[in-house]
Amino acid sequence: MNNPFRRHRKSSASDNDPFDIPENYYGELTDPAKADKNSRLGRVRTFSVFEFKPRNNFLDELASFHPETIKESPSGSSSGEQSQSPTPVPMQVSWSITNQEEGNTVLPRRQSIVPLYAASDSQIGSEESISLSNSKPSAGHKFHYRRASVDDSFSRPKKFYIPDIKQTLKELLDNEDTDHNCQITIEDTGPKVLRLGTANSGGFNQAAIRGTYMLSNLLQELTIAQSFGRDQMILDEERLNENPVARMKRLISTQFWKSLTRCLTKDNAYEMSKDTKMRDEFIDEHGEIQSVESHRIYIPYNRADQFEYYSSFKKENPTINLDVAYLPKKIDAEFIKSINKKPGLLALATSTDPITGEVINQPYIVPGGRFNELYGWDSYMETIGLLTDVEPGKNLNHLALARGMTENFIYEIYHYGKILNANRSYYLGRSQPPFLTDMALRVFNKTNEVFPDKYDDTLDFLKRATIAAIKEYKTVWCCEPRLDPETGLSCYHPDGIGIPPETEPSHFNSVLKPYVEKYGLPQDEFIELYNSGEIKEPDLDEYFLHDRAVRESGHDTSYRLEGKCAHLATVDLNSLLYKYENDIAFILATFFSNKLQIDEDDFEVSQNWLEKATIRRLNVDKYLWNGDDSMYYDYNVKTKQQSKYESATTFWPLWSKLSTQQQADKMVQNTLPKLEEFGGLAAGTESSRGEINLNRPSRQWDYPYGWAPQQILAWIGLTNYDYHGIARRLAYRWLYMMTRAFVDYNGVVVEKYNVTKGAVAHRVDAEYGNQGLDFKGVATEGFGWVNSSYLLGLTYMNLQSIRALGTLTPPDVFLRNTNPVQRAQFE
Repeated sequence: MNNPFRRHRKSSASDNDPFDIPENYYGELTDPAKADKNSRLGRVRTFSVFEFKPRNNFLDELASFHPETIKESPSGSSSGEQSQSPTPVPMQVSWSITNQEEGNTVLPRRQSIVPLYAASDSQIGSEESISLSNSKPSAGHKFHYRRASVDDSFSRPKKFYIPDIKQTLKELLDNEDTDHNCQITIEDTGPKVLRLGTANSGGFNQAAIRGTYMLSNLLQELTIAQSFGRDQMILDEERLNENPVARMKRLISTQFWKSLTRCLTKDNAYEMSKDTKMRDEFIDEHGEIQSVESHRIYIPYNRADQFEYYSSFKKENPTINLDVAYLPKKIDAEFIKSINKKPGLLALATSTDPITGEVINQPYIVPGGRFNELYGWDSYMETIGLLTDVEPGKNLNHLALARGMTENFIYEIYHYGKILNANRSYYLGRSQPPFLTDMALRVFNKTNEVFPDKYDDTLDFLKRATIAAIKEYKTVWCCEPRLDPETGLSCYHPDGIGIPPETEPSHFNSVLKPYVEKYGLPQDEFIELYNSGEIKEPDLDEYFLHDRAVRESGHDTSYRLEGKCAHLATVDLNSLLYKYENDIAFILATFFSNKLQIDEDDFEVSQNWLEKATIRRLNVDKYLWNGDDSMYYDYNVKTKQQSKYESATTFWPLWSKLSTQQQADKMVQNTLPKLEEFGGLAAGTESSRGEINLNRPSRQWDYPYGWAPQQILAWIGLTNYDYHGIARRLAYRWLYMMTRAFVDYNGVVVEKYNVTKGAVAHRVDAEYGNQGLDFKGVATEGFGWVNSSYLLGLTYMNLQSIRALGTLTPPDVFLRNTNPVQRAQFE
């Protein structure tokens, strides 16, 4: 549905946009210290140009004028001109009278600068008037003014002049940040008011900024301005009291995506290759183990062009300790283990510009600000959000990012054998949930929409993506060890030997403790001997097999998967593979005449893929669907039983259109109430999770937490089966929770939320914490797939629900107070 906040309307007659992108809004042309008559700031005209004197004094002064033409003196300059001096000086407006024509008084109009009649802190009653006639005023004569002009004067937003950003920030934080975390939230106990000088008075006259939301926005704006090197600024009031839905959408689209964008080039390879989790280890000449900061980039064995490209930087900078190394043709678990102490970043897609000969590197979005790697299913979810605002001639950089991530996935399949968990050497053995076909189709369709003249290139892109997806399907997901031949279903079952090296040293303390005690060794020494195979512990092998599988599933961690993941034919994975089968059949039939040449003697036909989809649906119904419980469960291929953990993944078959309409109806009627919470869908039910205590801590992919991917796939899935109202209701719950946290907690957008009623949504008491909280002053990235969920969620909203979100109307209040016709749109 249409989103009324897609564009902001300028509310002044000036030529500057109060919601312009940061590079413009905080750029040189708006710097008061550099403003001149040629700058944009120097030409600003608003209805608030005059600072208003108290009403009585103003009327007395006006009544003393002679009936001659009124002229504004040069001191009544524009806001930009006044702002050149950092010292607050009140604007003086003087008037001279000239008789133009006997008996006539004329008030000439000068663009949008008009006399306004108001007090600085009090307002004139609408009944009072000043009458201006064509005859000379006499004693007691009333001057009439238009009511509309007065109303306009009060509704027009102000501009504030901040002559010293650093000092204003200090004052703001000293007064309002009572818990000293460099944020202003509802938990701070300050006075919640700060007075700022107005731009038109050069900062002399002041107006109050009140409340947590406006003050936290002020903190954000000042912090951003300072990051642009600004010492002073003109700040629009509109940015401080901006509708929170519009502000959140604007920040995601214009700032968050930009902050999360990465592109691996030879010039930044040294910094990006730095590993924050691991260090290089080596034995020095004295036989002692040493460790140093790791800077390494691995290149596929057959990409000499990339090896030369990245090595050229090392040659140009011989003092830089960057190691550029080839990978072997065969990459297996033994090799991955052998380079555990030589970690490195894996190269991504590059090509050569046929005209300039320059290397083209494909950009991508990372999940959060602390990452530099391309992640698997995060990238698909981010692509959905990126494409929501791409139109012909608008936000084409977002399309380039979506295309870049897809190109990188194609590259990974060809050179590393799979779409990786992330492009680091220790992830070479494991993938993540597969979404490539739907991702490629979304990029293909959007590219055709905005660049119809580039169809040949776009079709070639779709062809390469489809061939890569077929390769991934056959060599990763539908062969051993991931394929279970008895059920015909697939499991998460990655390669790997030993303990995952990228985890924190203390992460497995409780798991390793019995073995450390058994052998009487220090933990580090036990790990060394176990990883090398000198110590054999089959039970420990089994534990780490499932641990790696949980990480491959993307749902790390959850009691749903713990200790058994590699043996589970999960509903989520098999729903995705069903989507692959149908997407590939559709692509072959629609664009390649039912037949696509893969290799010289290898052709793929659509009918084969439709048959694969039919067989998978039958197997899912047989092993995963539980008609009595109206739910899809995972199936344990070892115990040959359903694992009855109630999870939001039960809705993934709706996204892939695997379910029948009758199955969808049952899930909506019987299963949805178990998982729907105040803030959207919980990852699972409380009863399935079980008791939480010191020996059984909370897991982040369990109740009471909700995740953006679960919301996104459920919204799309419910819409596929004509449950538009329920999708809209769930989206409203999620968006409200995000918006509430954004308003109350200084613009926070985090990785996951507690979706239960009464919770502080962004406070998560589970392993790994909550990404997106570690900022001072202003949140600059949010979190990738959560940003995406907000943009997508808004497309489900109608005008009524968007207005309710903007006023922070809780879901239950909103739904309870709509009339029956409106309520039906959420049922």
